Amino acid sequence: MQQMSLFNMDSEQPLAARLRPETLDEFVGQQNLVGPGKILRRLIESDNISSMIFYGPPGVGKTTLAQIIAKRTRSEFINFSAVTSGIKEIRTVMQQAEQNRIYGERTIVFIDEIHRFNKAQQDAFLPFVEKGSITLIGATTENPSFEVNGALLSRCRVFVLHELTKEDIMSLLKRALTDPRGFGGKDIVIDDELLEMIAVFSNGDARSALSTLEMVVLNGDTEETGAGERTTVTRDTLEQCISKKSLLYDKKGEEHYNLISALHKSMRNSDPDAAVYWLARMLEAGEDPLYVARRVVRFASEDVGLADPQALVQAVAAYQACHFIGMPECSVNLTQAVIYMSVAPKSNALDAAYIAARGDALTMLAEPVPLVIRNGVTKLMREMDYGKGYQYAHDTEEKLTNMQCMPDNLIGREYYTPAGMGREKDFKERLEYIKKWKRDHSS
Repeated sequence: MQQMSLFNMDSEQPLAARLRPETLDEFVGQQNLVGPGKILRRLIESDNISSMIFYGPPGVGKTTLAQIIAKRTRSEFINFSAVTSGIKEIRTVMQQAEQNRIYGERTIVFIDEIHRFNKAQQDAFLPFVEKGSITLIGATTENPSFEVNGALLSRCRVFVLHELTKEDIMSLLKRALTDPRGFGGKDIVIDDELLEMIAVFSNGDARSALSTLEMVVLNGDTEETGAGERTTVTRDTLEQCISKKSLLYDKKGEEHYNLISALHKSMRNSDPDAAVYWLARMLEAGEDPLYVARRVVRFASEDVGLADPQALVQAVAAYQACHFIGMPECSVNLTQAVIYMSVAPKSNALDAAYIAARGDALTMLAEPVPLVIRNGVTKLMREMDYGKGYQYAHDTEEKLTNMQCMPDNLIGREYYTPAGMGREKDFKERLEYIKKWKRDHSS
């Protein structure tokens, strides 16, 4: 009876769970880590696992790798959830692991979503990792440099897992149609073009791709044939299931760059309506909101700059909001930033200043730093006149000095030319005053 119950439970699992790889040979993607002869594969096959962190976006195989390790290891394997476990549960597991160590048995503890543990909870693992009571394997979608205790992180090897390629997802979808654990043995008709659309829509997430495939198959057109039942998946079925229709596009192809260009140029042309439309086109097509947010941050300095210094603040805040809450909630945060950029006064003076300075920096690489602004931190440096004659601006009434900061061969060069729009008008007036004061007080 128990075996029948387990069998029924497995058959009712989602497609992604039924098709979860059981061996490295079935594992899709991350060939730089688990391909023949690669480091992680060697560690797993030799059962020589050390504490490690798997870092990468959802659906790329972090938990799957842990389960493959669980099947191969000669250690006791404990699956630990950061969502449901507290300090009490951690201590109980650690005490058991310590007993195992005393009796010569290794314990591997897998923590899914380790970034959800707070510092105190993560600290509870540290002494047991240090003395070898446990081998810790953590999985996280967040950058472990910021989300994992530094002391714990220093004792773990970080393996970065990347989103799966379209080709990886395509192979996975085709296997799902033939594997007995998936739709193998069933008559499913679906064009490669539709599989490719699913692969693009999944954004490198195997679980999302398989869930979408399962949804479209279950909602496909079914008919009886002489050989049994046939299910046909049409483009209309796919579009209804994912609600994206013609918005789907290859995020690494030409249309990707066309749309981000359209967004950028609409903001530059102070057209908020067009900008929001192109933003929606990208987000609804599955574009990574953090990619869009990074482009808006660049725009804030490249095209608005000091004409409105708050533009950069708005852009960075929008990026942080996208990082915190993700799609679809962060769409309104990006909309706020995009409209702000569109209606803000424009200036490309910062970008032009850097480009001009970069030209001199690349062609005049050996210009010495003037002695007066060198830091004379040793006796020998001071004897060589490092810092001699330095003028501390805060000691003056005007908070200005006529001290030379440019190399001799670049005296007189001007890179920053304020456009005079918005707040930059104030910066322009201030800069003109500074230059006049320095001319009046030149020796």
